[in-house]
Parts: sequence; structure tokens; C-alpha cells
Amino acid sequence: MARPITVYDIAAALDVSTGTVHRALRNGEGINPLTKKKVLSMAKSLGYRPNLAARYLSQKKKTKISINTLQGTTSFWDDVRDGIEEEAKAQGIDSVQLEFRTFPNLNEGDEAAFNAAMKNGSDAVIMFPSRPNLLRGWLHNSRRSGIPVVCVATDAPDSGRLALVSVDTNVSGSLAADLIGRFCHGVGSVAVTLSDRGITEHAEKRDSFQSTLEALHPGMKLVATVEDHDDEAETYAKSRELFASHPDLAGIYITTEDSMPVIRAARDMGVLGKLTIITTDLFPALVHEIRNGAVAATIFQRPRTQGRMAFRLLHEYLVEGQVSSQKLTLSPHLITRGNLEYFLKGLSGAVERSSPRRGSHVLDDSASATA
Repeated sequence: MARPITVYDIAAALDVSTGTVHRALRNGEGINPLTKKKVLSMAKSLGYRPNLAARYLSQKKKTKISINTLQGTTSFWDDVRDGIEEEAKAQGIDSVQLEFRTFPNLNEGDEAAFNAAMKNGSDAVIMFPSRPNLLRGWLHNSRRSGIPVVCVATDAPDSGRLALVSVDTNVSGSLAADLIGRFCHGVGSVAVTLSDRGITEHAEKRDSFQSTLEALHPGMKLVATVEDHDDEAETYAKSRELFASHPDLAGIYITTEDSMPVIRAARDMGVLGKLTIITTDLFPALVHEIRNGAVAATIFQRPRTQGRMAFRLLHEYLVEGQVSSQKLTLSPHLITRGNLEYFLKGLSGAVERSSPRRGSHVLDDSASATA
């Protein structure tokens, strides 16, 4: 059987955006009458037929999409949420209502946020599954109820979720291991910090870090894995314990955004100068530490792009009844002191701007939204 014609086929035939096609097919505002006529004519000639999902979307006054994410300690999650909002606006959709539900800490509030979304009649969910094992039942129920769920940043395996958008965790962990090995000349003990081993993303980064270290730098040894639960006070205290227990530590890989408490602990303990530190993501406080050489490199996870692609996949499903990819992984960006200024100026797509929700400066990777 021939595959059904989609809005992407119409857009490609006319060399216009899918947003333009959507507006024309749904009699939306802000479209040139001549363009609308061309879209409708092309749709007819190609044999386009809107599917059940598209009719469902067009018949509702508002399609509620719940965005369930961690509040975060830096700008990462603000960037994810901003990316979702930007993509919704870019699609030119008037019938979508975004409802943001943030939970303060790992293992605190994610189930309540999901329950609230279901009680409020959400039609779809984009979420960060911080406890995939406990949320698996919720996600299976939502699937049976016809409510699609897109996971962002980390996966909830075997849960029935519609799709996942994340950075390539295996690439991130392997890259960090090889960098530390090279900076340390292949000798010494190293450690990893993560929020929780139960989070798929963090476990995968840690495992790929260890396997790459063993394969490429056998003279190095992973001596500790610190779980900090995304709590700054806990991260600082456990980092001090780590440095006290391993005074000969050569390097540390911080797999999450929670890097500043680790750096402060190293500085307070007087060991910062002898550590090779590989961090994750980028924000103003970390920019300073890269500039002064305290941090050797950071692995940028492109949070804004993750948000944009998560919404794009969900919107694709709501309109077309299917997704082009159930697992979309983005290549991370490696930032060192050598390319930091170029990155900030926009050669790699990152520019400083102000966050509308938290008032802090964050970093925009939208210009590098290739996937």
C-alpha cells in the first residue's frame, strides 16, 4: 500500500513551511490568500486526506499539553521550556494551550505533576521522567487513554511513551572519559557525579564513561560514583567527602548541570588546581570557571533544541497520527576555553539572553538546531 500523503509532502512540493500548510488547511489566520489557495490545490492534487488525529486536533477549542519538568538549579530546564514555547509559536498554532508543571527536586513532585495533568484533562504530555520505574504505570495508563507522552532529556524504557528527545548519552560519557584520559596522560584515579543512578540518562553516561576509560586509558581507575540528587547542599557535602577520601584524585566528570557545588568544594579543599574537571552544559557561572581554567571542558546538551524537537515530534503525532522518529538523539557540543568565546558569539549557535521566568542569563542554542 502507498503511504498516505502528509503535510510534509505538501510543504515540500510548494517549498513552504509545514506551519504555512497547517494554517491553510485549518483556515488559520495570518496566511496570504494566494498561498492558501495554492496549498489547498496542491493538497487536492496529491490526494491528501486529514487523518483522525488531525480532525481531533482541529475540532477541539484548545489542545492542552502539559510540560512536566524539573525546576533545576541552573538555566537548563528554563531553556528546555523556552524551546517548547518557541516551537509552538513557530508552528503558528492557535489551538494549543501549554501548561507548565515544574517539580522542585528529584523524587519529589513528578508523580503529582503527572496526576494533575491527567485530572486537568491534558491531551498530551512532554515530561522529564526522573523516576521511570515508578512512572511506568502512569505512562501505560495514559497510552491506553490515547494521551501521547514525549520524554525529554532522559528515557522511560518500556513505558509506552510515544517518543524520546535527548542528547546522545553514550557519546557524552565516552567523550568525557577520553578527554580526562588525555588531560591526565592516562594515569590516575577519577570520579563521576550524577543525580541518581535510577535516571536512565545519568546511568548511561556513567557506564559509557567507565567502559571508554577502561578501553582507551587502562592506567586510570574510576574510584567513586557520587549521587547528589540534584541538591546543592548535598552535592557540596559529598564532594568534600570525596576529595577527603581520595586526596590523589586526578579528575572528575560531572554528568549533570549541578557542577558549581563540586567546583566550590574543590576550591575550598585546596584541590581545584590539580583536578581535571569535565562538566555538563553551560551557564554564566560556569563560563567564568572555563575562562579561568578551573574547568577543562563542558559537554553542552543543547537544551533549547531538545525542547523544540520534543514539541515538534508531539505536534507531528497530533497532526499526522504518527512520528518520524521514536528516539531522537542530538550530538552534544564540546566547549573548551579555546572555542568558548566563539561559541558565545554565535559561531556554534549560542548567545546570551535573559530568561523570562527566572531572571537569570541563559544560553540559546537554537541556531544549532540540526538533528
